Amino acid sequence: MKLRYGKEEVQLPIQDENIIKILNLKKQKALLNPENRLKNLLKNPIGCASLRELIFQKKASKILIIVNDITRPTPYEVILPPLLGELHEMGIKKENIIFIIATGIHRSNSQEEIKEMFGENIFSAYKFINHDCNDLNLKDLGRLKSGNKLWVNPIIPDIDFIITTGVIVPHYFAGFSGGRKSILPGICGRKTIEANHAKMVYPDSRAGNLKGNPVHQEMQEAAEKVGVDFNINVVTDENHQIVEIVAGELLTSWQQGVKICKQIYICPIEKKADVVIASAGGYPKDINVYQAQKALENACHAVKLGGTIILLAECLEGYGEATFENWIEEANSPDDIIKRLNKKFTLGGHKAYGVAKIVKEVEVIFISSLAPEKVHKLFFIPMENVSQALNYIKDKYGKNFHAYILPSGNTALPQLI
Repeated sequence: MKLRYGKEEVQLPIQDENIIKILNLKKQKALLNPENRLKNLLKNPIGCASLRELIFQKKASKILIIVNDITRPTPYEVILPPLLGELHEMGIKKENIIFIIATGIHRSNSQEEIKEMFGENIFSAYKFINHDCNDLNLKDLGRLKSGNKLWVNPIIPDIDFIITTGVIVPHYFAGFSGGRKSILPGICGRKTIEANHAKMVYPDSRAGNLKGNPVHQEMQEAAEKVGVDFNINVVTDENHQIVEIVAGELLTSWQQGVKICKQIYICPIEKKADVVIASAGGYPKDINVYQAQKALENACHAVKLGGTIILLAECLEGYGEATFENWIEEANSPDDIIKRLNKKFTLGGHKAYGVAKIVKEVEVIFISSLAPEKVHKLFFIPMENVSQALNYIKDKYGKNFHAYILPSGNTALPQLI
């Protein structure tokens, strides 16, 4: 079989008897007419009155549509035409519809990137603003139950009606993306986001889990406090084809999407293995270590304590994020990073923590374009190719070793049943 590596594929020279299972995403049929599906959902949504009725009830005229940034591929060419069509049929004017890009702590998107994401027609007809988590005019909405102060984009008090949009996939400490994540981290202040993400150190803050997950719970509370009026989320396969659309009341519609997402992305396993061989999924998922860390996190769910993960990720752009790189470069041991994060949570540093937590429990062999010294700084073992890694595995576990294969490590989530 072959595994994706950068823009190419590499042969995996492994015998069938060594493979317990290949953990692939479950194939689902793409929706044949997603636009029609959404049109129907706007009139008959999940858990609330129709979009038209909700807007009339609130006598709303100024509408805010929260959209993803360029790092999260979202099929806006499908979502936006039916939504904007419905709003205009109600008499909402173009100048009263504002798009805000939920950057969280990411950089602003350029005008060219916005045009690329939404198309020339929508880009030129509507107002787009980038959220800035460091804005000096952020609005203080008071404290959440945890004591975390809720700072949000200053436009919020001027808006009559808020619509969130996004994609639902497993998220390595929020459980799943989508829904409430449009608000926190999407349009919140840096301090609010940092205090929320600091809860990633709790055991229940993990991929695919919402029960008792403090990161998720606070995100949901923030969304309710801001007052989201309507939610539109899609579930896509790994080729970004829409397999389901949900729309309606924020929590109810999102939870319905999460159920579908679980059916596609969660790969049930009966036991953990000594060895997991994972590809981050090729370009752009393995463009840097910051992105490929998701595959490492997912692979860790299928490997025994003290076992070995072989991770393939080209990483042409190196570590991929300045704070993450600094934390890795400055650490002499995984414990240095763990102590540093427990002392003061820092975004970017949280990815270094994700790596440190794993290398304390399992061995990681890394096949990449990084220089060996860069790989050693990650507390990984550098190897040149899969054959070298498999020879190492045979020496360590014997020729009859058993392994799981994750061809799409960044998205497939193994889970014990």
